[in-house]
Amino acid sequence: MRMSVRLNLPREVDSVPAVRRLLRCALTILRVDRQAGTDLEIALTEACANVVKHADGAEKFEVHLDVAEDRCSIDVVDDGSGFDPAAEAVPSATSERGRGLFLIRALAENVRMHSSPRSGSLIHFEKSFA
Repeated sequence: MRMSVRLNLPREVDSVPAVRRLLRCALTILRVDRQAGTDLEIALTEACANVVKHADGAEKFEVHLDVAEDRCSIDVVDDGSGFDPAAEAVPSATSERGRGLFLIRALAENVRMHSSPRSGSLIHFEKSFA
């Protein structure tokens, strides 16, 4: 079984838990390992929260979920101001911010980030299930 969903969401805080719940439901239906599911939920939450907080100029964003029994692929796309993925470093131990992209890289596989000033951003990540 496989589920594919494309969501157009308003760039607001309430969109983040809504898309996270949708992912959790899909993973539960497909009986995905709970730890792998939790990793994906955290990565998705971080990607969406970054859009809400940092995608200046964007009114909405898209989330593409492709969930199967053996893997999940997620894209988070916005048309905001963009960012420099190469400039993101490991956050300091005392910092209270700046862990989102670091967490996505740590919890997911095949992470790709593309961003252009004033053209928006794409964060793609996947997770394989044992």
